[in-house]
Amino acid sequence: MVKVDEYEVPDGLYFSVDYEWIKVEGEKVRMGITDYAQKQLREIVFAELPEEGTELIQNEPYGSLESVKAVSDLISAVSGIIEEVNEEAKSNPEIINEDPFGRGWLIILKPSKLSEELPNLMDFKKAVEWHKNQ
Repeated sequence: MVKVDEYEVPDGLYFSVDYEWIKVEGEKVRMGITDYAQKQLREIVFAELPEEGTELIQNEPYGSLESVKAVSDLISAVSGIIEEVNEEAKSNPEIINEDPFGRGWLIILKPSKLSEELPNLMDFKKAVEWHKNQ
């Protein structure tokens, strides 16, 4: 974990320019929003997340987060089929602010084109540099 200004950037994850992170967990991918995104949104009050079985396409919207400040679309970092939705994030969206890389994850999916799409994302080193320019 590295801090860039006030933003945490954990090692072992991949990041999109749309402020999403993914963690490859065997045959599945866990996805959420970055520390930068949750701090920009401030107090998240509602998470609109799709249902299990929904197909996501890389760089396409799949839900939204509503804060006291704004409503922001969630843009999928990779393509695949949702296998699990974080019900706690839906019922207690403040956990996204409290722990965006832990309890505040959003979805788990079975990726369909991971080897093709992973190069479109930033690894840890690139993400640290990118955060420095935000």
